[in-house]
Amino acid sequence: MRATSSVIVGRDSESALLERALGAAGHSSGKAVFLVGEPGIGKSRLAGRCAFDAYAREVPVLRGRATSTGLVVPYRPLMEALSSRFRAAGTPEEPELEPFRPALSELVPEWRRHGPRFPVSVVELAEALLRLLSVLGRERGCVMVLEDLHDSDTETIAVVEYVADNLADLPVLLLGTLRPEPGPALDVARAAAGRQTATLLELGPLDDTQVHRMAEACLDAAPGEVPDEAHRRIARRAGGNPYLVEVLLADLVDSGTLRRTETGWRCEDGPEGGVPTGIVRSWAARLDRLDPPVRELLLTAATLGSTFQVPLLQTVLGYEERALFAHLRAATEAGVIAPDGAAPDRYAFRHALTAEALTAALLPAERAATARRAADALEELGPAMSEDARQLLATLHLAAGDAAAAGAHLAEAGRRMLGQGAAGSAAVLLERARELIPDGRRPEVAASLAVALAEAGRLAEAFALAAGLPPVPPGTPAAAERADAHIRVAWAAVMGEHHEEAGRRVRAARSLLGPTPPPGQEAALAVVEGHLVLLPGGPGEDGTADAAEAARRAAAVAEEHGLPVVACQAWQLLGLLSRDQGFDAADACLERMLEVSERHQLAAWRTEALVRLGANAFLRTGDATRLAAARTAAGELGALALTQTVDGLLAMNAVLCGDWEKARATVDRSVDAAARVRNLSAHRYLLLADATLAAHQGHRRDRDAALLRFRRAGGEDSLLVPLQRGLCLAVGALLEEDRRGAREHLEAAVAWERERPSLYFLGGRWGLLPLVRALDGSGDIAGHRAALASHGAQLAWNKLFLGMADAVHRGRGGDPAGAAEAVRSALRTGEAFPLARHLALRLVAEAAVADGWGEPVRWLRTAEEYFHAAGVQPVASACRAALRRAGASAPQRRDGRDRIPAPLRTSGVTPREYEVFVLLPDRPGNQQIARHLSISPRTVEKHMASLLAKTGRQDRTALCEFAAECASAAVPR
Repeated sequence: MRATSSVIVGRDSESALLERALGAAGHSSGKAVFLVGEPGIGKSRLAGRCAFDAYAREVPVLRGRATSTGLVVPYRPLMEALSSRFRAAGTPEEPELEPFRPALSELVPEWRRHGPRFPVSVVELAEALLRLLSVLGRERGCVMVLEDLHDSDTETIAVVEYVADNLADLPVLLLGTLRPEPGPALDVARAAAGRQTATLLELGPLDDTQVHRMAEACLDAAPGEVPDEAHRRIARRAGGNPYLVEVLLADLVDSGTLRRTETGWRCEDGPEGGVPTGIVRSWAARLDRLDPPVRELLLTAATLGSTFQVPLLQTVLGYEERALFAHLRAATEAGVIAPDGAAPDRYAFRHALTAEALTAALLPAERAATARRAADALEELGPAMSEDARQLLATLHLAAGDAAAAGAHLAEAGRRMLGQGAAGSAAVLLERARELIPDGRRPEVAASLAVALAEAGRLAEAFALAAGLPPVPPGTPAAAERADAHIRVAWAAVMGEHHEEAGRRVRAARSLLGPTPPPGQEAALAVVEGHLVLLPGGPGEDGTADAAEAARRAAAVAEEHGLPVVACQAWQLLGLLSRDQGFDAADACLERMLEVSERHQLAAWRTEALVRLGANAFLRTGDATRLAAARTAAGELGALALTQTVDGLLAMNAVLCGDWEKARATVDRSVDAAARVRNLSAHRYLLLADATLAAHQGHRRDRDAALLRFRRAGGEDSLLVPLQRGLCLAVGALLEEDRRGAREHLEAAVAWERERPSLYFLGGRWGLLPLVRALDGSGDIAGHRAALASHGAQLAWNKLFLGMADAVHRGRGGDPAGAAEAVRSALRTGEAFPLARHLALRLVAEAAVADGWGEPVRWLRTAEEYFHAAGVQPVASACRAALRRAGASAPQRRDGRDRIPAPLRTSGVTPREYEVFVLLPDRPGNQQIARHLSISPRTVEKHMASLLAKTGRQDRTALCEFAAECASAAVPR
């Protein structure tokens, strides 16, 4: 008789759906499918058939399974899935995976490098896995099968959710199986189905006809050959469960109740039991027919779980190796267990229900004694015990009735896992430990659990648990441990921008530590409190000096007491706060941070220091070389979130330097990926860079669309508001010749900065605003000198505009030579910023004409040439108008027909009419158009009438809609 049915019965619609999903993956239309059903209902059969079909099509297949032993091992199913592929096919060598190999090294041992590694978040790892699957599926598609997700660790479930949500355009089929048990796996599957990013198939029981067909397939019997009595017994007791059909059928055959005769299959009369006890009795009967050592091996193995490691089993049983393998072979030949395949020393029961049925066949006292004997054997391993063994030991103690010992081992395993950075899995273990541990130790476990929850991103739960911890006497060792927990939760709150909760945790820690906390804890508290100054809702500029002094003391104490991470946190904070003292001071702090991180081999903090030093260098000089080198270092380390942060800075640098193509490519490379991995700060900055790119190109509609995304991402509640107002909106207004609007945006940025500490110095307060004030006469010499003395004046972008403002004041004050020299000096300073240089020339030229200094005509012609070529017509037209007012000739620009789209050109639209046409998508009035193009409203009316006639549009609304369609078709994205 077959061990299993040769065919899948009763799952035609499910099989068809999986076949379609497999075909769609081959055409880059990815999908996630979750098979949900009771144990033995046929989930693995369907998944196996899908994998077999994929193999037949030469589609890469990756198969992994969670362990049902209760052990929490981060990413175990994913590691097994990748190993199942790479053992046979080798690891992929495509260069595009290079940035993701450090993150994937969590799953692929072959990609692990010597030396320190960057801590990779779950979402970063999920994004890296998504890129890997895309590469594997490039030619024919790719299938990842993950079974028993209900037993998976929280990290794996988070990765599965991320992958399922981002498969739409990828050549990947994700197939997961799970039981309908309440828990994270089922929640994720149902939520993904609700979002329509996954399909959820709930497998029900087979009907009687299908059970009969399955029995015939198992027996290789012809239709109608299986006796009705045998079918009745199986159908009544199996409840439509395919696995139980096979077990009951095997029991009937093994016991001789069902046997083949010369005339066919014959079923003898005999007793039968209920469904649960019947299965248990079936396995008990089968065990009784095995040799005693094999029976003992199987019962002990079942106590260890549905999968078990041979060395561990040998430790518990004490068998010699030769005898052990002989008994394993006998159990395998009996069809009870089989080599697992994921590891050479691992075996698995043919079905999880088999292990459950075997242990259920024992009397309660016998089950407890078996578990106790196994626990005692594991205890002898002592410090050499692996993390898996420690968790298994806790499970065995619980089965033996010792809940306190089980809780103690789970708590220790949870703390160790927290120390390794697996906060999600640590939280699972600590939650179990908290339920089992005696009341006296429960608060201690709860404090560790609060930290794990906070570092796993479950902040609301962490805050509630930390707030509910019972008091301990201040100044005691217990108080010091409790304070550490509050400090770590406070740090997570600061990073999540939860100002009030961070303050509460800091106050709780200080009340436990008393008026003179130990130096190390005082340093950690000072770092958290310093960051609170910078958060929205913090004390503002008034608190920065005190925070900087406290951070400096914290850095010194941390270095003295061997706390390098706290030292790096303090120097990083000082690198921000010290900008008020100048960028030399800020860089000195960051160089110290770099030195500490390198000395203690803290790869993550070293890369952070390189990034911040590179950012300061680009701000001071406009040169992004050091920032690009920092990006390379972050990429080599696998710091995906940090790489996205650097991409935001590089994109903004490219915008300022007028390298539109590079800026566009950099934004597109990371903006959506940053949103997917919930790297919100980088996502906001990239969106702002996108908006600023559009503003500096004069593309108002694109700018507003990007700013809408920026606003929806919470940008207007972030520290980026001054940049949004000054660098984006104010410059955009100047490119539309709207000086009043530019002034309003700049003043709004300054008002915002006065209420909060400013981390960004390109909002216009120390550069563009002093120039605008000088031009309209509202700025005086004293205010200008104060701006020159500011630390923001050290930045190359600001120096350009401050130099031009200085020229205006000097020219107006009767120093024409000094004014001309100030312009030349400013232009040299701003050499890296072509748009800013030409905009500054356009702005100061009129002041130079009015006050009789410099070379305004040459400046206007230079600016007009630049802005005409850039397609920023309002400024180009204003330059031509200013030239005419100065009595100089202005380019007519009537030869710009090549810039007019062919349909409009063949309709006879002139270059001047086209200048009006390109402004119409924003539906401006005639007065606005006239002001932008420096022509009269009457001329605008004539051009509008001509455009209506030549384009055949009925009215102004239709003409504006047509202009918007043309603009959308012309803008490359």
